[in-house]
Amino acid sequence: MKRKIIAINEEKCTGCSLCIPNCPEGAIQVIDGKARLISDIMCDGLGACLGHCPEGAITVEDREAEEYDEKKVMANIVKAGPNTIQAHLDHLKGHNQTEYYNQAIEYLMKNNIALPQKKEDSMMQEHVHSGCPGSKMMSFNKLKNTDADLEGKRPSQLVHWPIQMHLISPKAPHYQDADLLLAADCVAFSLGDFHKDYLKGKSLAIACPKLDDGKDIYLNKLVSLIDDAKINTLTVMTMQVPCCEGLLHLAQEALSKAKRKIPIKYIVVSLQGDILKEEWI
Repeated sequence: MKRKIIAINEEKCTGCSLCIPNCPEGAIQVIDGKARLISDIMCDGLGACLGHCPEGAITVEDREAEEYDEKKVMANIVKAGPNTIQAHLDHLKGHNQTEYYNQAIEYLMKNNIALPQKKEDSMMQEHVHSGCPGSKMMSFNKLKNTDADLEGKRPSQLVHWPIQMHLISPKAPHYQDADLLLAADCVAFSLGDFHKDYLKGKSLAIACPKLDDGKDIYLNKLVSLIDDAKINTLTVMTMQVPCCEGLLHLAQEALSKAKRKIPIKYIVVSLQGDILKEEWI
């Protein structure tokens, strides 16, 4: 059957093993100094490992592969103990994989394996999160801006529509010779001055490198924006969570495939709306 499954670029892979702890299904092992997909049936194709590769060696592709088997995955996962079981269940819930989640619970019940017990919400900050860092629960208790900081209505700096990568067209007039801002979906919700300081004067495209399907389509559109729309610059804004780095890797891959060469600025936003990194790369 044809389905989504990870692909590992052997030339880019350095064998650092950072992807392995973030694959609860156990589909990846380092063999002969390179990360390898050891079994199609162990890989769900959801890409939890994507943002953890510093070399951008892991992507998701559509190809003929054996059907993912949740029962075989669970048989492997339970050997690693309750923390790994919980990480896998969180992974499935985080990607809305209800059918696989139910199969996992059914496996645990059928084999008389107790469900992992989570700590109370009041202890959540001390809880060692074993799943994707981008899904860790946390609360922010910092002092909010005073009323004086929020006086006056700030106009939107958005000058076109649509903005989601699947919907935009590189042929649209607002992308021609533009400075393009490619932002992860969550950035504008975390960064209070997103419109004033970063969107103003730019055309916009948004995407989620972790949850969106069809990243090959995104890649082709970015190449077209560089070569056909002849954008001047590309600014990539992501959150500090590891999976967000996939958006930068996508932009860099597009630049490597494009005929034109343009400057890329990379900006990383913290979960509380602070700028952690802003540099031309």
